[in-house]
This record gives sequence, C-alpha cells and structure tokens, in this order.
Amino acid sequence: MKTVFLNSAKLDFDRKLDFSPISQLTSLTNYDESNDMQILERVKDQEIIITKELPLGKNLISQFPPSVKLICEAGTGYNNIDIAAAQEKNITVCNVPGYSTEAVAHLVITYILNFSSSLILRQVMVRQKNFDDFNQYVELPHFEVQNKTLGVIGGGGAIGQAVIKIALVLGMKVLIYSRTPRSWDNPSIRSVSLEELLRKSDFVTLHCPLTSDTQHLINKESLKLMKPSAFIINTARGAIINETDLIEALQAKEIAGAALDVQDQEPPEPTNPLFDMKNVILTPHIGWRRYESRQRLITLMAGNIKSFIQGNLMNVVS
Repeated sequence: MKTVFLNSAKLDFDRKLDFSPISQLTSLTNYDESNDMQILERVKDQEIIITKELPLGKNLISQFPPSVKLICEAGTGYNNIDIAAAQEKNITVCNVPGYSTEAVAHLVITYILNFSSSLILRQVMVRQKNFDDFNQYVELPHFEVQNKTLGVIGGGGAIGQAVIKIALVLGMKVLIYSRTPRSWDNPSIRSVSLEELLRKSDFVTLHCPLTSDTQHLINKESLKLMKPSAFIINTARGAIINETDLIEALQAKEIAGAALDVQDQEPPEPTNPLFDMKNVILTPHIGWRRYESRQRLITLMAGNIKSFIQGNLMNVVS
C-alpha cells in the first residue's frame, strides 16, 4: 500500500523521530507541509493519508481519488476532518487516542502547582530585576493544593483519569462531570452536574472532545458560576471556551486565572489580550509534543495501519 503523510513536520519538527514502524508496513512518503492544491496532487494513487491537525474539509475530500481508503489523524482530536464527507467517499477515518495521556496530565498538574505558588509571576519579577519578593512579603497567591477541589470536565477519558490519579496523590478532592455519570469507590471522588462542579471547584480542567455540544461550553454564564479564587485549565481544544467571555471574566476578576495550552485561534494574534495578563499561563499547544509521546504516536499509528491492512479496523471515528 502507498501512504502519504501530508504535514509530517508538524509532528517531526526536530527531525528526531523514527518512522520505520510505518515504512515497514507500507510505502511511506513524507511532506513537511501541504496546501490545498498540493494535497490534491499528493493524494493521487495513495491509499492511506496521514495528517496532523491539518484541515481536510468537504471540498477537499470530495475531490480525493477512489484509491484513498483511510485517513489516519496523527492525534486524538479529529475535528479538523469532515467526517461526513469522508463517509460519502467511503473513506475510513481513524485517530490515535492515548499516545500523550501522561504528558498532558503532567502539564495540567504543572499548571496547578504553578498557580498555587505563583511560580511564574515570581520568576518574571526576577527577570525584571524586581527583588521585592526576596526583601519583603509580596502578596502573590501561595497556598497548598491538598484538600482543594479539582473539577474535571470529561473525567471519564484517559487523560482525565490520569489527572485524577495524580490529584488524589496530592490530596485533592475531585468532582467529575461527564456524559455518563458513575459512582466511585473512592470517597474523594464524586460525579456531579456541570453547575455544581463549576460552583465548588478551586481548579477546573477540561478533557472533553470538541463537538457541537461542547463548543463554548465554558462561556459568560458558566464562568460566572465559578469562585473568584478559582482557576480554569484547558489542554483539550481552544473552542471549548468562549475566549472573548474568558477574557472579560479575567479582566473583571470573576475568576483568579487561566492556563491555556490551546486557544480558539492557534497561534493567537500577537494583539490577543491574553498575552498581557499576569493571571494567565499561555503555552503553544505543547501537551503532546514531548519526544516520547511523539514516537509513541508513530508506533500506535503503525498499529492502526496494520489493522487496516489486515481488515481489522481499529480506533475508527467515522
């Protein structure tokens, strides 16, 4: 079979990854990046297409040749692919869940610990040659995380569960909102409504996919339910939060802060107010980028492709 990776530089940006798990199964061609016209040229005679967060809309997919049988998204989220258009062309779409579970969970906990100690703000002061923090008691947030409440939206998934596992070790209490509420053996965990989670949590972390139901799930109304001392964390998809509403809530000090590894527009415009807010941590979608996670992703993609070749479909989302 012939396989083309249309934007491999999005994954292999440091040229350190080993693609042999895939190339041993199929004839693999890598392109660093591809625009729409290049995509249509490069998918000719190809049976498998690999993308990494590359938009494949209906107009593009409708022009794909009959040879294309599988689109493999190199990641967990697949909202960049028009699934209905793929179905119309009888193209299977699969994703790769679980490749960065621990890495993203660790980033969430890093945010929580940073907020609890104002670590970033203190380092900014040092870089600015402001040593007040060493000479007097500067009133920056500084508190313990044990016995604080972590609200996990989408806590039934792998990343949410990994975050919960670490939070419990830190002595935190956990509230979970998910589509399928369940009971928990651990008295420190409860399934609750979204409203109760927002009202009672000291930290809210998002781990749900971006769908029509979850787009702007966090908005002006839901932000008003949160404590003024609470922080919100998003490592899922930027559009789950209405960014305009979040900026207004932060400016009005309706919540204490936000940590955003994903934004509504990536990358954000340089003029985005979030860049100038002291109570915001912005990172450029790095949760999945650790070397080990990316190499694991290739191995798991090879598993998807092997199962497809053998006729045993795996991780199908279409």
